[in-house]
This record gives sequence, C-alpha cells and structure tokens, in this order.
Amino acid sequence: MAEPVDLTALREEYAADGLREDDLAPDPVTMFERWFADARLAGLYDVNAMVLSTVSAAGRPSARAVLLKGLDSRGFIFFTNTASQKGEELAANPVCALHFPWFVLERQVRVDGVAEPLPRDEVAAYFDSRPRGSQLGAWASPQSSVVTGRDELDAAYAEVSERFPDQVPVPDDWGGYAVRPDRVEFWQGRPGRMHDRLVYIREPSSVVEPVETWRIERLAP
Repeated sequence: MAEPVDLTALREEYAADGLREDDLAPDPVTMFERWFADARLAGLYDVNAMVLSTVSAAGRPSARAVLLKGLDSRGFIFFTNTASQKGEELAANPVCALHFPWFVLERQVRVDGVAEPLPRDEVAAYFDSRPRGSQLGAWASPQSSVVTGRDELDAAYAEVSERFPDQVPVPDDWGGYAVRPDRVEFWQGRPGRMHDRLVYIREPSSVVEPVETWRIERLAP
C-alpha cells in the first residue's frame, strides 16, 4: 500500500503581485480575454477547459469539465449532448456556474449565470468544424446513459462510421449554450492567504439607462 499522505501539510504559498481595482477592464468579458491570453502564453494544458456546475430538479449539484468554444457579448459558449445529464438539468434549470482553474498562474475565474440555447444554424456550423472522429462519437455515445461495456460503445462507433461514410449530419440531441454572466469573479493568489478577489456584478438595465453596466466589488479572501 502507498504511504498515507498528510493532506493538512499540502499547501502552496502564493507570491503573485496581486490584482488591484485599477488593473481591471471596464467589463468582465474584456478582463477575461486578458487573463485568457496570459494563460495561453503560459502554455497551460487545455487552457479553455472549464468546470460546468448544474443543479438537478431535486436540488442536487453536479460538476464536470467542458471546453469553452466561444466568448462574445452573449457570454461563454460551449457545446454538448443536450440529452446528457447536464443538458437535461440545464433544460429544467438554466442557472449554472463556470470555473476556470488556472492554478499555475495562481488565478481562478468564477462565473455565475444563465445558460441560453444557441440557434440551430450556429450549432451546425460548429459541428461541421469538428474532426470526423468527434462527429461520429457524438452519434455513437448516448452521453450519461448506462451501457453494458466498452464493446457496446465500439460497436456503435463502427456502425455510425459505416452509416456516414462521407459527411456526418448533426445529431438531433447535439446543441450549444451561451452562459450569460451575472457575476464574474477574478481571483489572484497572494501571500499569507490574503488573496485578491474582485467581482463584476451585472446591474439591472432600465429604460433610463438601457446600456449594460457592471458594479465591481472586492471580496474578503
């Protein structure tokens, strides 16, 4: 047996320069783009991986990693099987959370928002851009469903490969979402656990002020 690890002794001392209010962009999308560029420059593995958390109808949360595939004025974009657990939970309750764990840079980004389905033509355009193997996998895998074993999955993959020798159409249960952010927190590690946590909070628009605005607050670490 492996020697037991004393988890209480596992810790890192963060030593970054910190994050100040005057370092922030006017809006969280622009700020995220800055940090994302830093993460790419640092060579982080799967830099666009994010943890998506959803909640079931019974109030039970669940989390899994998905890939960010776009970012625009609508929010954070990803694609998935809409018949999966996350797809069914988003259909019942579109409120969700995203987490980008960029620990190499001593940074995290947390997003709270609402997932809105993408139009079908946009879903099709993205699906057509995927490698053929990934397209076939979307057909072969009944995501989140129980299967008898690996052989069942391999047989399903071989079957759809023969069924679609050329172009692979978009499955009916394949879709995409844009998570419209309500809160976006930028977390920067600091020494002595005195981390910087600055959060953008969406202000409700009005007839008088229809332009989207964000309030910025500092949270205690």
